[in-house]
Amino acid sequence: MTIRRHDVTLAFGGGVPPWPGEPAPVITRLSDMDRGDACTVTRMDFVVHYGTHLDAPLHFIPGGSDVAGLDLDMLMGPCHVARVPDLADAVGPDELAGLDIPAGCRRLLLRTRNSALWDDPARPFFEDFVAFTPEGAAWVVERGIGLVGVDYLSVQRFHDSEPTTHRILLGAGVIAVEGLDLRHIEPGGYDLACLPLRLIGADGSPCRVVLSRGDG
Repeated sequence: MTIRRHDVTLAFGGGVPPWPGEPAPVITRLSDMDRGDACTVTRMDFVVHYGTHLDAPLHFIPGGSDVAGLDLDMLMGPCHVARVPDLADAVGPDELAGLDIPAGCRRLLLRTRNSALWDDPARPFFEDFVAFTPEGAAWVVERGIGLVGVDYLSVQRFHDSEPTTHRILLGAGVIAVEGLDLRHIEPGGYDLACLPLRLIGADGSPCRVVLSRGDG
């Protein structure tokens, strides 16, 4: 059997828009062999919620876990990728109930019409992306799902007046993975590896996310 691996991580600094009001990453060379230095050393200045990243509870929950305290077992293991119909403007209980999510699913990634936005990652930030409603977040929590992933830059709709969706998910310890590139991922079961930096005291972190499954 051949194992196929799919990197669903956006290229960091590759033109992906930052969240409105937050700066884009700044990547500079402290030293550079092209300038005659003995080695090349790169400095990065960035918001931890840029590009493909995850949210730790601390992002919206006072006293919540930081990134370094996240459960490594939840960040790696079997997951299910579900395809949300393009007509869906948001992901609520009705949409989730229609996705044929396997019983006992612990890690759920949603491919929506958002994925087409990554055909041009440098396009301006798109406000009307598809994301969870608070009721959809509660549905996730009630079914014991411990990690959810979405294909744009937030699990919550941009125009929501309060961060209720985040508070429901993060308050229940659900890890939110945002900014996935699922354009070429078919629905079904995969093995997930989602590894953030082990940042003490951080409310989020960029991460490299890889899906694997066997063919044949």
